[in-house]
Amino acid sequence: MAALAPAGAEDAPARGNSKRSQEYNIRTTDKLMISIFQEDDLSTICRVDAKGTVNLKLVGEIRVYGLTLSEAERTIEAAYKDGRFLRNPEVTVAVEEYAPREVSIQGQVKNPGRYPLPVESTMSVLDLVTKAGGFTDTAQGTAVRVTRIQPDGSTKVITLDVESLIKGRSNAKTNGDNNALLLEPDDIVYVPERII
Repeated sequence: MAALAPAGAEDAPARGNSKRSQEYNIRTTDKLMISIFQEDDLSTICRVDAKGTVNLKLVGEIRVYGLTLSEAERTIEAAYKDGRFLRNPEVTVAVEEYAPREVSIQGQVKNPGRYPLPVESTMSVLDLVTKAGGFTDTAQGTAVRVTRIQPDGSTKVITLDVESLIKGRSNAKTNGDNNALLLEPDDIVYVPERII
């Protein structure tokens, strides 16, 4: 079943863009409305806990952290089927309230600090550097580091050549996969000082 546009999210983009809604990945502390067609007693509104799970009637804890809304729907449907509670459940998951989504940028940018991430669209490291006023004169833009906390609690450091991206050089590459340029909530971006 297709995901519904978020209900009650004041800062959410215009409703009706279901493709964007389906691309949203569930975070801890998101408040979700989980509806099961013709099973009102099983429908609930709950928050994703620190373990990335929601606690549902009959099936207990279901891990939804990092899933898209449609993936969460399929996961919950499977839990009710596998447990033999419902023969053919139709689950709808919608975000009632989004968890705070911020990234921080430190080091050699003109306005270091924390910046909000758009709810259902992406922001790249280049976008964040631009929001932070750009590099200072002493910034080493070829070695920008992004520290990302993984779902298992470990950290991953990605080094990017943002300066080449800004200047449109064809050799602009990331140290890792191309998705590394897209920021995730709680990423820490650090721009080192150039050694002269």
